[in-house]
Amino acid sequence: MKKMMVIAAMAALSLGAMAQEKLTLSTYNGTNLTRYDGKVCDVTVNRYIFNGWNTVALPFSLSEQELNDVFGTDCRLERLVSAEDNAQGITLNFADCKQSGIQANTPYMLYYTGENGNKKIAKQAEVAKGQAVLTFTTQSGEVVTMEGAQQHTDGQNLYGVLARDNSEVRFVAVGNEATSGFYATRCYIRLSSGTTKQLTANHLASGEATSINAIARQDELVDVYNATGAKVASQIPARQVNALNSGLYIVKGQKILVK
Repeated sequence: MKKMMVIAAMAALSLGAMAQEKLTLSTYNGTNLTRYDGKVCDVTVNRYIFNGWNTVALPFSLSEQELNDVFGTDCRLERLVSAEDNAQGITLNFADCKQSGIQANTPYMLYYTGENGNKKIAKQAEVAKGQAVLTFTTQSGEVVTMEGAQQHTDGQNLYGVLARDNSEVRFVAVGNEATSGFYATRCYIRLSSGTTKQLTANHLASGEATSINAIARQDELVDVYNATGAKVASQIPARQVNALNSGLYIVKGQKILVK
């Protein structure tokens, strides 16, 4: 009898150990993820989504199918891949990445075609504590950083997409607007100079950018241009293109994405 009780107790402990921790993410003030880092948890997120473009950064991954289940099959997902100077300010190049889904701790632009409202994400997922940051440098040396807010963040000196004007990706200086800043799981852009510039979004369709290997032999000499048409390299071996700074380039009339 005692042996059976011991076995039953051990089984109960084993089942308890197998049970997943529950994590409900706050999409306003943020959540301390220290105790959940690296663990598979039953994660729940309730996030208000607007019709049009939204920013999003999560501490766990979502597949393309999961994106479709939550936001609809006609949702779009884009990621910042480079930043270029232009005559008016800075061009932000966003590439379609829906097939890859959302990766943990990565800032994204999400286009939603439904009505404004709360969307619930509930899944078992490995939680990763970390900063959601993408950084690129323009030709003039301006460092452009897109970052996900982990807690409620003041908007001073930051750029964001306003809900009232989100039919296009329009990042505006939030410090000049009557806003409440950035709540957790939203994203913003910061410029290293701290100056106010006009930010213009450029959307790259899926497959629009290719790799250098697809258009040139490794030892072939090529000229390389940035997205604004300025030559950045002259007659270099094609194999050296991938050693350039991350960004979007033009080679032989084709767009090349260097990651």
